[in-house]
Amino acid sequence: MSVEPVVATERPASDSRSFPWPASFVILGAIWGCSFWWIKLGLRAVSPVDVAFARLAAGAVALLVVAALTRTRLPRRTATWGHLFVLALFLNSAPFTLFAYGETHISAVLAGIINALTPLATMLAALTIFRQQRPNPKIIAGLGVGFTGVLVVVGIWHGLGQGQLLGIGACLGAVACYGIAFPYSRRHLTGLADPPVALATGQVVFGAIQLLPFALVAGHIHHHIPGSSILALAALGVVGSGIAYILNFHVVKHAPATIASSVTYLIPLFAVIVGAAFLGESVTWYEPVGGVLILAGAAISQDRLHRRRKKVRTP
Repeated sequence: MSVEPVVATERPASDSRSFPWPASFVILGAIWGCSFWWIKLGLRAVSPVDVAFARLAAGAVALLVVAALTRTRLPRRTATWGHLFVLALFLNSAPFTLFAYGETHISAVLAGIINALTPLATMLAALTIFRQQRPNPKIIAGLGVGFTGVLVVVGIWHGLGQGQLLGIGACLGAVACYGIAFPYSRRHLTGLADPPVALATGQVVFGAIQLLPFALVAGHIHHHIPGSSILALAALGVVGSGIAYILNFHVVKHAPATIASSVTYLIPLFAVIVGAAFLGESVTWYEPVGGVLILAGAAISQDRLHRRRKKVRTP
């Protein structure tokens, strides 16, 4: 999953003669979309908590190396570290574990589509918990469309077995964590002088520390570990929690914030593609239809459709 470690303020796009940000944007969506595939492969060798811990431990090592190579100083203020600890809980350790557990009961395709609820969960948390936004008809309509999409994507008319219900509930819990994390980050970490790499490194390191005791006590490693599982766990950490954050910072720096945050719309597309192609998972007609409803709800609640029409009309 994933997601941005810090929320950027609005800024105009800037020219970059380095790696083009649209390429970073697509690659970022592909990486986070593939995360659900890698989780499924990792579960063939270790328990859900081990998948989450391995992901964060490898990501922490990767980001510490990046911080050392770029000579980035980690945050010095105690308050910042406190906020990073809370953010790591809601943006990393808890949702990563919940998604891994969820995928023991449901497909990577379905988990990836449920992840598309993140903007709606963020909007709901901003409205109810943090009071950072006031409700309006578009937000209410968007939430209604999005959560209708949830009912469609799970095929509620077929009924849900206990295992599927547990898996869906765990993934929804992970999305709820994301929904709390982004407004919290916006309130406490946006605008700090610390560079993004420093904040991301501290956040991911804390996530690994939080899960270490659970991995030691509740973790379970199978006797035979497939090579594909080892590669998948390494990819989850180094690529999904290391390189992806660097790409995300590049997009945030060079693209408008409204575009940078829309990477969420690409993730379910790649999750469906890789789940069907590499895991052989079936895709029912109502899963993509429900996914479209979820994304449409997010677009309505964020007023993206109106802004898009306004841009088209601007000479």
